[in-house]
Amino acid sequence: MTLALWNYHDTHGRLPPAVVYGESGQPLYSWRVLILPFVEREELLNEFHLDEPWDSPHNLTLLPKMPGSYALRPHRARKMKMPPYHTIMHVFVGRNAAFEGKEGLRREDFTDGLSNTILVIEAGEPVPWTKPDDLHYDPDEPLPDLRCPFREGFRVGLGDGSMRTIYYRISEMTLRAAITRNGGERLGREWQDY
Repeated sequence: MTLALWNYHDTHGRLPPAVVYGESGQPLYSWRVLILPFVEREELLNEFHLDEPWDSPHNLTLLPKMPGSYALRPHRARKMKMPPYHTIMHVFVGRNAAFEGKEGLRREDFTDGLSNTILVIEAGEPVPWTKPDDLHYDPDEPLPDLRCPFREGFRVGLGDGSMRTIYYRISEMTLRAAITRNGGERLGREWQDY
């Protein structure tokens, strides 16, 4: 997934925004729609009415075409009682996170280092894959709910393209440092254990 995001960046000069907004400011759809050409589903992007919200009558008919890369494995989806066409592939959105503001960020905005910053995460409440609904992050507020179907922890894609499992025993300080892209925080010693 991180490779698709950076391929989008290389094509458009920045990462996709977490949410695409309409002319009147209403949220339309998720970043997951924008990167469809980079998960080998360009034909599906062409089917969307991109000037309509994710839940318009036409765009709702495209929910069943969810790319497999957004889905959990069937046994995990059953265990989690995942509704059809839902995903837990999220990004953190908010101050100092990898997704901030209404425009996507550039590689140079990641001053903490790409290998130290979470770009995507498989955790949180399931959402319809086209819906612009991700994990709100604010350094001054509690962390979002990161429950997931994995017993040992949750999986993340880092800005350098690597994937890793973050175990539940990680300290909140280290997790917050990994969520932010430019906070200048030091990652705790347990980060090296992964």
